[in-house]
Amino acid sequence: MSVLESEAGRKGMRCQQLTAALGLQVAPAKVEGLRSKAKRLVERGWALQVRPGVFTPLKTPAS
Repeated sequence: MSVLESEAGRKGMRCQQLTAALGLQVAPAKVEGLRSKAKRLVERGWALQVRPGVFTPLKTPAS
């Protein structure tokens, strides 16, 4: 969440950008794993998917 809350994350980050920002290898397996985790954050109300594959944080997470 802290990566999404950074200045770049407020504009929206693609999963490849998130993977690199987290210091992970930008390989298809890592990117797809991160994509599923980001989608889970959207389902739980912690993040927002503004466009397909682009994620931003919500200002206040849903409880």
